[in-house]
Amino acid sequence: MSLRSEILEQPEVLARLLEGQWPHIREVAKTIQRHEIEYVFLAARGTSDHAGLYAKYLWGAYNRLPIALAAPSLFSMYGMPPRLDHALVLGISQSGQSPDIVSVVAEGKRQGALTLAITNDPGSPLAEAAAMTLHIDAGEEKAVAATKTYTAQLMAVALLSVALGDDQQRYAALQRVPSYMRQVLGLEETIERVAERYRYMEQCVVIGRGYNYTTAFEWALKLKELAYVVAEPYSSADFRHGPIAIVGQGFPVLAVTPGGAVFADLLALLERLKNEHQVELLVISDEQPALSLAHTPLALPTRIPEWLSPLVSIVPAQLFGYYVTRAKGYDTEAPRGLSKVTVTQ
Repeated sequence: MSLRSEILEQPEVLARLLEGQWPHIREVAKTIQRHEIEYVFLAARGTSDHAGLYAKYLWGAYNRLPIALAAPSLFSMYGMPPRLDHALVLGISQSGQSPDIVSVVAEGKRQGALTLAITNDPGSPLAEAAAMTLHIDAGEEKAVAATKTYTAQLMAVALLSVALGDDQQRYAALQRVPSYMRQVLGLEETIERVAERYRYMEQCVVIGRGYNYTTAFEWALKLKELAYVVAEPYSSADFRHGPIAIVGQGFPVLAVTPGGAVFADLLALLERLKNEHQVELLVISDEQPALSLAHTPLALPTRIPEWLSPLVSIVPAQLFGYYVTRAKGYDTEAPRGLSKVTVTQ
């Protein structure tokens, strides 16, 4: 099993999760509905934190649930946790091993809050600490860089949103995600070829907004941990508040801009960056106006609902990270200084 094979495996992983975990996720949703939940208190690190960022947008929009992102050191280092009255305390971790994330969920249970773990290991300390567990069922992930566990976490978040809303139309839309992914994987040969253009890239910015703010963060992380590129993620709004000053002619800007509520804002920024700053643009989108601005356009399948697009748009970004790493001559399976399980206190 290699990083590439785990990227290619993702349609089957999500299809298995859709079929196997839906009845259990509906029961978890019923339990949540029986409690007086006013907000979600979410603890995660790294890639799992980006899945939590997706939940912040999705559950806020469709389930009207505010999400507070935990500061785990208040629990594990300072021993001064906040009050968690009327919270759903959620820990997201592919391994379920990090003591600081476990400490947040354990404290939630001690305070009498409803607790939930989303993890790839139902026998992990995190799962044992939580009252309920959603097993993402991704199978063993051997590559250090998380890919299939990330998209499985996104799918679990989306399924729980749908179950909480009892929305069969959105559930039907979720069932099309594996097919969308298979279409995007067809870009592999193109991405392998264009990655050579970015062989000497040492720094870049990654732009997204709305639901795909999480995609910008995850794409940047993959470039950092695999290709050792200083990749900084921004929303299109935040980027205008100062960071735009760092770009100039030929500076690499990577953007994920599917159609939806934030598309016009993203397009306006890309036009400014292309025309005024002469940046090097790589764009992932299903919208031709954005793709036509790019030096490197990567087209998504059309008509993906915006709320689902992060599950699909990250796939070409993963492949790009993989092939840029190979173009640079680095080992995709053993990033320096990293291990599969990162344990933080």
